[in-house]
Amino acid sequence: MSQATVTIRGAPLSASSAPSSAPSSAPGRLVRRLVQLCLGLALYGASSALLVRAGLGLEPWNVLHQGLAELTGLTIGVVSIVVGAAVLLLWIPLRQRPGLGTVSNVFVVGLAMDGTLALVPDAHGLAVRVPLLLAGIVLNGVATGLYIAARFGPGPRDGLMTGLHRRTGRSIRLMRTAVEVAVVVTGFLLGGTIGVGTLLYAVAIGPLAQLFLRVFAVPAASDGSTVVATGQPRGAILRR
Repeated sequence: MSQATVTIRGAPLSASSAPSSAPSSAPGRLVRRLVQLCLGLALYGASSALLVRAGLGLEPWNVLHQGLAELTGLTIGVVSIVVGAAVLLLWIPLRQRPGLGTVSNVFVVGLAMDGTLALVPDAHGLAVRVPLLLAGIVLNGVATGLYIAARFGPGPRDGLMTGLHRRTGRSIRLMRTAVEVAVVVTGFLLGGTIGVGTLLYAVAIGPLAQLFLRVFAVPAASDGSTVVATGQPRGAILRR
């Protein structure tokens, strides 16, 4: 029986369950996991778009994506895809192994972000922007719980941090902090938005993700899937 362990804000959360006594439930479990993966990644992109429209500060990696979008003229979703693919290439020297969720993360989040931005107009006035910010953060927590609990592998940026942790021996917390500080500073210098939303996201996303991870947890099967990895790497970070 496998056990998946994830780290939320440095606190380990283990999730394991006894295998189902009904083998016929395995296809249903896989379908549920696939639905959770796709829905979670789509909602992640949508939540990021709401934070963009709120204009009160973005999550760390999207500060970089927005800055690069300003520099290149590309949409923020396209930049997210390009950066995700580039980060995934860094997995090679780190000897990280991607799963279906890893590859899907690269494309689905960026496409969902651009799609949502096309549908949601610019927000004017704090009476609209603050609710958008709060909705974006909560929805991001829901999305994170959905796609992480599906257990199809971490996102490319999460895998970069866990890979650096394994290669350097430094703590995941230190690796995440170092990478995200560099990302935020670079993005800000390029024109990305930081603000109260960035701070609120940093404080809230850990507890929200932990809550929704428990809500959407899928019981682990005793037999491994030949399609995708069945668990998160030890110490996976609940951030895209």
